Amino acid sequence: MTHSEKRGAWWKEGAIGLGVGVLFGVTNVCVGHPFDTIKTKMQAQKGFDKMNMVGAFRETIRTQGIKGLYRGCVPPLWGSGIYRSSQFAVFEAVYTYLDNPLCRTELPGTFGLQLRVVMGGVMAATARSIIECPLEVAKIRRQTGQTWHFRSLYQGFGVTWIRTVGLMGTYFILVDTQRRHNADLFKSTFVGPFLVSGVSATLAWWLVWPFEYMKSQIQGNYGKNMSTFERMRLTIRERGGFLGLYRGIGPGSIRSFLANGCSMIVMANAQRYVSTLGLR
Repeated sequence: MTHSEKRGAWWKEGAIGLGVGVLFGVTNVCVGHPFDTIKTKMQAQKGFDKMNMVGAFRETIRTQGIKGLYRGCVPPLWGSGIYRSSQFAVFEAVYTYLDNPLCRTELPGTFGLQLRVVMGGVMAATARSIIECPLEVAKIRRQTGQTWHFRSLYQGFGVTWIRTVGLMGTYFILVDTQRRHNADLFKSTFVGPFLVSGVSATLAWWLVWPFEYMKSQIQGNYGKNMSTFERMRLTIRERGGFLGLYRGIGPGSIRSFLANGCSMIVMANAQRYVSTLGLR
């Protein structure tokens, strides 16, 4: 549950989630794309794969100018509004629809986490993956100076789904936990939503970052063609251990915290506005 407003019918919550999710998605790209570009170059572009964040930023500005930071932003700009709105629409609809004794069951050892939050997170992640995968392929190819083709738009779907289930499942669980235990944060107009979403999203990204790294390589045609876990083993061996799987975590964390924090401010205030209009 990503808001504390009085809930309407499940289909209404899904429709509202679809609408306010567009605002979340567009804001996310506008704020975070430059950091995403640096992260992708560090992970999946020859010549940048051994640079640190500052070096990659300087080289991008030197060779492409400021516009280079926004290269490849068109697919995610309109696509983010679609797949992020779908994730919130599906989660809110499923969460509300499963308002029954079984799905309100609190999972042991989770301080009140209900089964329907987990189920909603998995279904939301699946919907997002189906829409996001081709957009990510197009974006990454543009960010790394390549062209994309329709036949390859679902390249890396498996690792995209694994990453997204872990990412969105963790995100919704953390946001729901904060809603239940720190309700005053959701009453705030700016600081509360920013911190809840920014911190939750960043922690979730840290959990799934190795899969994000592998996804970038697979969709960016980096290196030889091999399975996700073979790539992981190779990366661990070549980059000096497990922490090698966290390459690009610096710009990725900055992007996540700022973009998801700002996006939640916009979405939370939109949710309140919908309630004042009597649309629930």
